[in-house]
Amino acid sequence: MTVVWWSREARGRGAEAPSREDVAALARRNGDAATHCAAGRPAEAVAGFEDVLARCLGTLGADHPGTLTVAGNLATACVGAGQWQRGLELMAANLSDRVRVLGEDDPRTLTAADALATAYRLVGEVDEALSLSGRVTAERRRVLGAAHPDTLVSRMGMALARAEAGDVESALTLLGAALQDAERAWGARHEHTIALRANVAGCLASLGRTTQAVATFRRAADDAAALLGPEHPETVALREDTAAAFHSAPLTDSEAVPA
Repeated sequence: MTVVWWSREARGRGAEAPSREDVAALARRNGDAATHCAAGRPAEAVAGFEDVLARCLGTLGADHPGTLTVAGNLATACVGAGQWQRGLELMAANLSDRVRVLGEDDPRTLTAADALATAYRLVGEVDEALSLSGRVTAERRRVLGAAHPDTLVSRMGMALARAEAGDVESALTLLGAALQDAERAWGARHEHTIALRANVAGCLASLGRTTQAVATFRRAADDAAALLGPEHPETVALREDTAAAFHSAPLTDSEAVPA
């Protein structure tokens, strides 16, 4: 969820704009902290984003888009590091700031709202997750279309919130529709298509539809192997999910353990 892009637009309102060198240095620090996130080092990411945020506040000001981006990245890193309460508070504050500065419909505001919805779901605040993800999904669908990658992410988050609320059948329906749109627009071997298919498989497994779950997990794993490589962590995780789904049901003579 961490945003690694950087706005180079300077918006000094009556103050001296930062130099290109200053902005470039901040961008590098933001990128370094994001690298820690990608490498699974959330504690180091938190420290890095704290440092660059302090520098952004001093150089760019609190309302600069770059500062807002780094603040959102810090919040996401806190959640990744297990600092749930702090992360949620920072996400909510960052979303409020983006609404005030950028507007409710700005794509950067919707990114922050989607991240907060995901965090709500992960901590079990399902009603908040459903409400927020529903609003983000509707707006992204209206502006970007149903098959835009950002819309697909929101649609998946909304479906997973439904599943978390106990309505797995509804979640499966939503995920299946999103999967069809993703496959038509981007093909089977695309990261969003694979993620949606994997979550479809997870819902099927939850509903006890083991044969379908195994086949769907296997398809997602094969596509991930083709896209990312057989040893990629995502591919390995999907292979493990396939095996777990298979072993959750009694063996029959017609079934074989998945590779």
